[in-house]
Amino acid sequence: MQIVSIQSLVDAAEETGQAVWQVVLADEEQCSGASFETIRAKLEATYRAMQDAALGGLSSELRSVSGLTGGDAAKYYNRYKNQKALLGPLAAKAVAYAVATTEYNAAMGVIVASPAASAAGILPGVLIAAQREYNLSDKEIINGLLTASGVGCVLANRASLSGRVGGCQAECGSAGAMAAAALCEVCGGTPRQTAHAAALALKNALGLVCDPVAGLVEIPCVKRNGIFAAIAITAADMALAGVESFIPPDEVIDTMYQIGLAMPVCFRETGEGGLAISPTGLRAKKQLFKE
Repeated sequence: MQIVSIQSLVDAAEETGQAVWQVVLADEEQCSGASFETIRAKLEATYRAMQDAALGGLSSELRSVSGLTGGDAAKYYNRYKNQKALLGPLAAKAVAYAVATTEYNAAMGVIVASPAASAAGILPGVLIAAQREYNLSDKEIINGLLTASGVGCVLANRASLSGRVGGCQAECGSAGAMAAAALCEVCGGTPRQTAHAAALALKNALGLVCDPVAGLVEIPCVKRNGIFAAIAITAADMALAGVESFIPPDEVIDTMYQIGLAMPVCFRETGEGGLAISPTGLRAKKQLFKE
């Protein structure tokens, strides 16, 4: 089959009695010609890289090259470890790992752009937290990555994963949708619930601008990853309860694309609008580049 819509994934899964990840895997085998074993091996390596970034980013000594970010993941993780976090264990861990991954990226560590570097913490943050909280196997997490990739494929082809095209709704919003779908399915969600988890997460990113301070994917990107990890978990939880998006998933994606096209260029990763031109944002840019 050709993955052209979220509905096509759901239909194929329901018709064959499979999970979404199985449909995505079959499509990848057909399109790439790669074997099941080869695809699995690549995803295992990908997940190891995600884990290395999330755990490496928890260091309290970590700082970005610019000096703008670093150490916040450690602060939040310590709050969780001291049983002071307001969030439950799953969400608290996901927030910490998501922030850690993007701080690791800013410090020039190796990350997995999932789907973009500026949104690289959301999917791994959610899945690593779920694995540790629910004792999930690596195989189950790899299944989740396949589900996320299927949703990401639709987002890429039906809309965009680029902040330059659609603002941060296309980056953190897409990552949140991918993470919500993956979590929903690994926690026992049906194909329909998995699709609605993605829609519920993406709906709450519509209109989100991409406004990196000094043109660096640090502020507000790092902390935004933590927030959207929590949103993804909320969306998955609602979908598992039977809550659905009134607007169908594919229409939500189409709407995201339309909003991106209508969004002024200054709000699309140019650093010419939003927080990037706040007084503090401009001062940071001037200090960094000695303007």
